[in-house]
Amino acid sequence: MALTKYQNLFDEFGFPRSMSLFDDLFRNAPTRTTANGNVWTPAVDIVEGEHDLTVRTDLPGLKEEDIEVKVENGTLTINGKREFKKEEKDKGYHRIERSYGSFSRVFGLPETVDPDKVRAEYKNGVLDVVFAKREAAKPKSVKVSIAS
Repeated sequence: MALTKYQNLFDEFGFPRSMSLFDDLFRNAPTRTTANGNVWTPAVDIVEGEHDLTVRTDLPGLKEEDIEVKVENGTLTINGKREFKKEEKDKGYHRIERSYGSFSRVFGLPETVDPDKVRAEYKNGVLDVVFAKREAAKPKSVKVSIAS
């Protein structure tokens, strides 16, 4: 049996020894902190329908005036802020898991949507930003007759 000297991939490719494969994966992950931090990232679903594209964002506890939606240069930006308000001075909090502070979500819009035909609705803590698709992007049905 032949013995082969073990060669570490970190050494072979010149990576620093302290760097792990997971460090690179999570280095640019969105930051999420809680009540004592400043940043949180609300959950977003993007749903494409036949005639529109919907960006649905969970923003429980926010008022409409706490949310800003901008569409410019092919980009959708959703900004907002949820303040931490201590309701009673005599009671202390034992656990705080909800996120507070400012947030910003930015999405590049596909060429298939018309940025001039956009509407937003905020209801029950959910923000829906709906973009109509351009006519060229909508599916078309063509009847084909086969000659016999």
